[in-house]
Amino acid sequence: MSYTIGRLAKLTGMPVKTIRFYSDSGVLPERERTASGYRIYGDDDRARLELIRTLREIGVDLATIRSLGDRRLRNVLDLHLKAVETQLKSLQRTRAVLRATLGREGDPAEDDLRRLHALSRVGTAEMELLLDEFVDEVGGGIEARHEWLAGMRDCMLPELPEEPTTAQLDAWLELADLLADEDYRESLRRQSKDFWEADIDLEAWQETNAQVMREALAAAQGGVEPGSPESAAVLERILMAMGQSREEMLRVFDEHDPRAARLWELVSIIQETPWPAEQTIAYGWIESTLRKLEG
Repeated sequence: MSYTIGRLAKLTGMPVKTIRFYSDSGVLPERERTASGYRIYGDDDRARLELIRTLREIGVDLATIRSLGDRRLRNVLDLHLKAVETQLKSLQRTRAVLRATLGREGDPAEDDLRRLHALSRVGTAEMELLLDEFVDEVGGGIEARHEWLAGMRDCMLPELPEEPTTAQLDAWLELADLLADEDYRESLRRQSKDFWEADIDLEAWQETNAQVMREALAAAQGGVEPGSPESAAVLERILMAMGQSREEMLRVFDEHDPRAARLWELVSIIQETPWPAEQTIAYGWIESTLRKLEG
């Protein structure tokens, strides 16, 4: 059945000017016209207008609705759901900051305002983009290093709780600042350049690293005192597995950027996981043992 724009307006309850706007902007597909230039609409247009009304009521933007011709409706609604969930998380974070701020006596401090401002620009989506940039830039064109960092990416992206504490919010913002720090990125590229350019077998190295961590962690948790004869025996097994001398291993620790440990500490604060982490304990024991035996 064919309808004039006036008839379609009466059937759908939409103003003529709204239907005309949808037609002119491409939200409603172009239809045939009469010899006088008037648009002729059909049942498909009537159904689409009802869909447009529903989508607009739940907040779907016109650009997305316009693209419906190239997408399934399910995909559009799925994308919209994700957008709504992101907005809800952002509002929940803001609510948490406001509650914490108003829960204290006196006027808000400068730190409170800074936190509110920063959270408005660093949500989960922004953190994901920042982390992708970090991985690409620190990877520095070295395939093995980039592959290793990409494998660590998900571990470096904690999920901020719906009702975060002030400590978690501050850790989230500090993490964003650290990932964006050009000096830190350059430090990581520089200190690991020789190692990653040696054309290592990434899988074999990861297995060796896991083995070393297990042995050092067992020693640390078993009460083996760094610098003791027993610790020296454990250290020699570790150095042999890694193919390094004491001097080479000490140089690695000397060049290590302490901000790397801080990054993982911030992740643990946000995730509310134990700190120090097992890997931190293991390598802390190795370093302490090395320094005492060499000192």
